[in-house]
Amino acid sequence: MRRFAPLLEPSITLERIQAALHPLHVAPSGSGWNRDELAGLLDGVAETEAAVLVGLIPRDTGLEVLLTRRNDGLRNHAGQVSFPGGRIEPGDVDAVAAAVRETVEEIGIRRDQITPLGYLDPLITITGFRVLPVVAVIAPDHVAVPDPSEVAAVFEVALHFLLEPDSLQSVELEFGGRLRRVHEFNRYARVPEQRIWGATASMLLNLRHRLGAPP
Repeated sequence: MRRFAPLLEPSITLERIQAALHPLHVAPSGSGWNRDELAGLLDGVAETEAAVLVGLIPRDTGLEVLLTRRNDGLRNHAGQVSFPGGRIEPGDVDAVAAAVRETVEEIGIRRDQITPLGYLDPLITITGFRVLPVVAVIAPDHVAVPDPSEVAAVFEVALHFLLEPDSLQSVELEFGGRLRRVHEFNRYARVPEQRIWGATASMLLNLRHRLGAPP
C-alpha cells in the first residue's frame, strides 16, 4: 500500500489552482495519463470522448469539492462516486460545454452558477472513455436538484481533506494477469458511506500532482 505526501501549504487558493491547470482555450491532447495501468484491458474497446466537471465550492471554512453517487441502475460505473459528466455530444462546442451541460442535466445547477477555470490531464477509464476533467467554481448559493434516474446523491468533501498526507492510498490488485494500482481515499467523516476510489480518485490525484504534491 502506497501513501501520498501532502502539499506544503495548509490552504490552496482558486488562483493557485487555476495556474496549475491546462488553459481553457487549449484542451490537453494525448491519451489518458493512466493508460499504462490499463494495459491489456482496452484491446478492441472503442474510445469515447467524455468530460466531467470537478466543481469547487467556496465556503466559509474553505473550498469544497462537489461529488455525486451514480444511480445503481446505470450501464457504466453504476453506484460509484463520480463527478457530474458524460460523453461529449455532437452539439457540444467543446469539453467545457459538455461538462457544464451534463452538470445542469444531472444535478440541476444553473449555467450562470458555474465558472470554468481549466483542464486537468486526460484520463482513460476501464470502460473506454477518454475523460477531460474540467475544473470549475460553483456558486456557494447553488441548489442541487439531482435527476434521480442518473444521480442517487450529491455531497461535498473538503478539499483540505483530499490533500491531507494520509487521505489517499494506492493499493495493488491483481487483475487481467498483472498487478495494477487502484487509488482510493479514506472514508470521509461527514459522508462515511461514500467510497471515493477508481477514476474519481485518480482525477483528484492528478489535481494533487498539478498543484505540486510530491508523487
